[in-house]
Parts: sequence; structure tokens; C-alpha cells
Amino acid sequence: MARPPRFDTDQILDAAVRLAASAGPSGVTVSAVAQAIGAPSGSMYHRFAGRTDLLAEVWLRTVERFQTGYFDALHSDPDPRRAARAAARHVVSWSRAHPQEAALLLHGPGEFGRADWSEEHVRRAGSGNERVYASLGALAASLGVTGAQGRERVALALVDLPLSVVRRHLRAGEPLPPHAEDLTEECAAALLY
Repeated sequence: MARPPRFDTDQILDAAVRLAASAGPSGVTVSAVAQAIGAPSGSMYHRFAGRTDLLAEVWLRTVERFQTGYFDALHSDPDPRRAARAAARHVVSWSRAHPQEAALLLHGPGEFGRADWSEEHVRRAGSGNERVYASLGALAASLGVTGAQGRERVALALVDLPLSVVRRHLRAGEPLPPHAEDLTEECAAALLY
């Protein structure tokens, strides 16, 4: 009977998140992650084909966890304006609750080696992005927003604006201020009404 693994995939990816938050994507290496959890480097290759695979998995797990809550917020209320406000708040509240993951996502998939990802990893990333665009498009339609400028306004209110609030504070190494969710929600609402 095979011995159960000492470290599960989530433990490995959690260590990779911590390294990415403190040292950026360049700090996420197979040996650094192995050292962080006290595992032999060789055992890492049983889970990940190499650094590119590790980087793809840590990026995708993080963004998929964020997107799950974001989609829930976008569909949280039959009133599209309240749902939009919830989605804008979610970006900030999720980042507050998960500062290391939010810091990781500030780098973008390109810095996590997206150009070299496997077909499956690229498909997963594309699928998540398509869901975001489709959900924002549906929300725009339910708000009566049409045309390129209208869709741009929705993206600004529900993606760019909340991310700018988060980015400024996280990049400065500061905690998000207590009013960040309220301010983000108010600004998003003002853009959409």
C-alpha cells in the first residue's frame, strides 16, 4: 500500500502564494516552495511538472477562488444595480480578507508565465475570463446599458475602479482603509446610474 503524501496540493499552493506575496512571481520556484513547507524538492515533481506548472496552478487557483465570489456577488440580487454594488464591494472585501492572494493577482498572469502554460491551463484561464465578460455583459444589458461606451462604463465601475482602490494600498504595503468598500460601492453606483 502506498504511503499517503505528507503535503497536499493546497499546502504547496498556499506556500507559493506566501512566496509570491512577499517576493513576487520570481520568488516562486519549486525549490523555494519545497523549502517553505519542509518537503524534498523531488517530491514537488510528483504534483507539478516544473516551475511553469506550479506558477500556472497558483495563479489559476487564486483567480478562480476570487471569481467564485465575484460571480456570486454579480448574481446576488435580482436588482442589477444592487448586484453591481455587491460586485464592486466584493473586489475590496475579498482583497481585505485575502491580502496575500490579492497581492499575487496584482502581478497578472503574464508574470506567472502564461506564455508557457499548458493548453489546459490556458483553457482554464480563458474560461474564467469568458465568464467574467459574459456576466458583465449580462449585467450591462439588464441595466439597459448598450454600446461600447456603456460596456466600458460597466467594466470601469465593476473592475477597474475597485482594483485601483485595492492596488494603491496593497502596493504601498498598507492595509485597506475601513471605508474602502463603502467608497468603492458609492463610486461604482455613481458611474452606473
